[in-house]
Amino acid sequence: MGDVAVDARSEHDGPEDGSASSDRPGTRTKKKQRPFWKELPILIGVALLLALLIKTFLVQAFSIPSDSMQNTLQRGDRVLVDKLTPWFGSEPERGEVIVFHDPSDWLKYEPTPQPNAAQKVLSFIGLMPSAEEKDLIKRVIGVGGDTVECKGTGPVKVNGKALVEPYVFAGNTACSTEEKGQFKVKVPKGHLWVMGDHRQNSADSRFHRDSPGGGMVPVDSVVGRAVVVAWPIDRWSTLPVADTFDQKGINTVAATAPGTLALTGAVPLVWLRRRSRAGD
Repeated sequence: MGDVAVDARSEHDGPEDGSASSDRPGTRTKKKQRPFWKELPILIGVALLLALLIKTFLVQAFSIPSDSMQNTLQRGDRVLVDKLTPWFGSEPERGEVIVFHDPSDWLKYEPTPQPNAAQKVLSFIGLMPSAEEKDLIKRVIGVGGDTVECKGTGPVKVNGKALVEPYVFAGNTACSTEEKGQFKVKVPKGHLWVMGDHRQNSADSRFHRDSPGGGMVPVDSVVGRAVVVAWPIDRWSTLPVADTFDQKGINTVAATAPGTLALTGAVPLVWLRRRSRAGD
């Protein structure tokens, strides 16, 4: 009997030519990768959407248009403004540098630049400041309930406490000596009293007391707090609150709170005492 040739291959092995069988169980078909140029528009769209969301809810860039905040900020600086914290009910505090919408035509005599198409697109997504929005940037000096005053050359006082203001432009006095630079005001609830750091070159709350609102900025008009000087690179810095705004006794609300609590606690005690006497 002649030898019998035995095929050692399993019945599940592929064809003799070595090609993969599409009928084999567990075989994966390799998906063809999409060309990068087809994915690029999607990536750009996602990036623009993220930039728009960041601008709307988180951070926006603004350009400094004047010298009113020197030397803290220079004309042409780009600052990043925190827009997130107001969404959680946080309101501006004394000493913060804020960006706010023009409250009552403070900028009516200021020319509005005409941006080109590229600038409009970049400002829309927050990569450039908007040239069409009339916004201002100043420092918060007084909040609702505060009494703010300045006589002679200063210092500025908040609720009777004199401010030490290291950020005021060198050579300036704390307040201007002309009539409108002298003031004593009570800040209404929900409003702010703001001043520029370049005191002799800032048309701030002091000079708009004859305007609707009496020079006060509604809290609802605040875009956000300027937190960082982002451009130019050599001027990168944060914008902290000066220690003078933390001095003891400046917060009238905190000062009156213990007395209010004591009175509230005393009322039931007096009532119980009167009831006990009536029962004797």
